[in-house]
Amino acid sequence: MTAVAISTTVTTGRHKLINVRQRSLLVAKLRALWVLGLFVGIGALALVRVAFLGLTGDVREQGGLFDSLVPARGAIVDRNGQPLARDFRTYSLWFNPKAMAAGPPLVHSPREIAERLGAIFPDLDVAETEAKLASGQPGYLRRSILPEQANRVHQLGEPALQYPRETERFYPQGSMAAHVLGFIDAEGHGKFGMEKHLDEQLLSQAGRTARSVLSIDVRVQGALEDELGRGMFESNAKGAAGIVLDVDTGEVLALASLPAFDPNKIDQASTPNIFNRVTNQVYELGSTFKPIAVAAALDAGTVTDLGRRWPAAPLHVAGFTIKDSHAMGASLNVPETLIHSSNVVTAQIADELGGVRLKRTMETLGMNERPYIELPERGFPIWPSGEWPRLRTMTVSYGHGIAVTPLHLASAYAALVNGGIWRPATLRKLEPSQVPAGRRVFKASTSARIRQLLRMIVVYGTGRKADAPGFRIGGKTGSAEKPGVGGYRKSSLVSTFASAFPMDHPRYVVIAMLDEPQGTEATSFQRTAAWNAAPVVSRVVPRIGPLLGVMPDETRDIDITDLKPLIPGASRE
Repeated sequence: MTAVAISTTVTTGRHKLINVRQRSLLVAKLRALWVLGLFVGIGALALVRVAFLGLTGDVREQGGLFDSLVPARGAIVDRNGQPLARDFRTYSLWFNPKAMAAGPPLVHSPREIAERLGAIFPDLDVAETEAKLASGQPGYLRRSILPEQANRVHQLGEPALQYPRETERFYPQGSMAAHVLGFIDAEGHGKFGMEKHLDEQLLSQAGRTARSVLSIDVRVQGALEDELGRGMFESNAKGAAGIVLDVDTGEVLALASLPAFDPNKIDQASTPNIFNRVTNQVYELGSTFKPIAVAAALDAGTVTDLGRRWPAAPLHVAGFTIKDSHAMGASLNVPETLIHSSNVVTAQIADELGGVRLKRTMETLGMNERPYIELPERGFPIWPSGEWPRLRTMTVSYGHGIAVTPLHLASAYAALVNGGIWRPATLRKLEPSQVPAGRRVFKASTSARIRQLLRMIVVYGTGRKADAPGFRIGGKTGSAEKPGVGGYRKSSLVSTFASAFPMDHPRYVVIAMLDEPQGTEATSFQRTAAWNAAPVVSRVVPRIGPLLGVMPDETRDIDITDLKPLIPGASRE
């Protein structure tokens, strides 16, 4: 064979070998792509199936694809997406004495098994567990165990000890916003709070795949609870309540009732704390009602001159004496009345207004109905029905003879400062198009005057300790004796500070209430709102303002120059 022929043969062999290798690589690539495409297709089909079930509500039996992939109950989040309540898969330790078809239910003695379980779970009550095992009755030995703990139980070799996978409701914020959220029962249904209100939605196919968004901001909620707790501690109060409300939308940014409870651990000890002081308990909220009465009089035209003076001596009406906490001089005008918190002059202003018009204002503010909010726990006001006699009109004007929830008060103050529009409170985050139109209660001009007067109370009056530099807070103190058998109890007060900020352009209402505060060293041994509730607001607002887009600015404030001459000494500042 010639050299040329040999070379041609070798070249041809190489080409064949290269072609074989190329075909092999191509086949391998095609196989890999086929396998990859198969997995992608299966995943896509699963996702399409889940989406189809969620959109159509095509409910299949338990254990189906949808139930295996989707939580049993939808998640609840705050307005910024922070989780407030969600489901997670967990194991439980279950005793099933019928696990073995024949023979004794346990391989080892109850005592020996209980001791071995005690080594796995250090806080386990060994004696109690031994008794459960010895009884032969099926039941839980432990809820929510870790996978590694389930493995160690498996290694004990006891068929009667089983660890089924279950779904638990978890509240990652602990006790924070507990009265907003509520909790679920053993059957997985909401018992209190938004868990109860949203129960049907959270269990629906659509609700399980989506998140229910609340208006709450956990940052604001945490600050409010923290400062209310401090106020409770410093004044040795038995309880506290607070709320932060958007004045233009009615959205609740924070709602706190103390003492709180942990929805992750509902037991007998926590039961008394489940009661919601903000929406379910009604109180006589005292002098916080005075700006409402003044606003009604301004609106009706019975007060046209803020400089007009009324006598400040005690009033004797229908066998009852209306008096102030201390002497305030011979006469007072409207700014002085609110700054010094005079019952006597407020009663005279309400008397001129008349019971019919004052009652109508209170009704328009929703004071004669349960508070407007989604929570099931809503208290009915103590509302004087029928025609209000003269004395009733006078006492209601300064917050006695009528009892409402702190939420009623928050919604009323929003209407006082936002231009006069009342809107229902809501715990749902609203889009701009969802904000209700509300109803007009006060004229815009009346609201503007009230903003000035509320700011003056903080600058010159009983609300001084609520002031926070740069945040232009305005508000009113209220300290009311609690009613009891045979009359009011002088030793038991409800102290409230109702406020809004910033007063040159109000954005938020903040209510702080302390239930039965005591005079302590921290409060200069005083029990009134000026000394305990007002300081809570002065600490809350600087913490939440920047979070809500309100930065401190000491170069700005609401203009009160036209009212300063009505306050002795104010015009010289």
